[in-house]
Amino acid sequence: MLKILVCVSGGGTNLQAILDGIEKGTVRNAKVVEVISNNPGVYALERAKNAGVKGVCVSPKDYADREEFHRALIEEIDSVSPDLIVLAGFLVNIPSELVRKYPRRIINIHPSLIPSFCGKGYYGLKVHEAALARGVKVTGATVHIVDDGVDTGPILMQKAVEVQPGDTPEVLQKRVMEQAEWVILPGVIDKIATGELSLENS
Repeated sequence: MLKILVCVSGGGTNLQAILDGIEKGTVRNAKVVEVISNNPGVYALERAKNAGVKGVCVSPKDYADREEFHRALIEEIDSVSPDLIVLAGFLVNIPSELVRKYPRRIINIHPSLIPSFCGKGYYGLKVHEAALARGVKVTGATVHIVDDGVDTGPILMQKAVEVQPGDTPEVLQKRVMEQAEWVILPGVIDKIATGELSLENS
């Protein structure tokens, strides 16, 4: 059974997609053991509670400096010994110590087709604003392994989504979530949990 820890910052729609997949049996041999949010009071923690999963807030605001926050985050993660750490809309740069401690065991979902519209400063609606400003006809989402860079790790799965005339960043964001993010993130987790996908060889 693959023990998953999910890190979130907001509403937790990707977390919900994972929880739904496990419940429906489309994500096999996996269990979410804990959800960590860097923001208190976000709906993602409510989703965890509703699913009977432990939800914890580890906020940078509660610590003297970034180093102390990183230490607390790593301690909390270590306390559940996860097999896989999933960054599902986690808007915090994770410490390189965590990447070294869990090599090729951390994955992230990004709302574009990497290498487009990724890296520093590209998160949330900003990604979709940039895609529309550039006039691309196709965008999408990417699941990748996390390394020391920002959105630079090996790509595991991508799914394309068409940009429609008249799209706003909000409308495009919703379509990318529904047609790509909520499909490929549970899909990758299922493949890892069933041994169809090896992170070591990706």
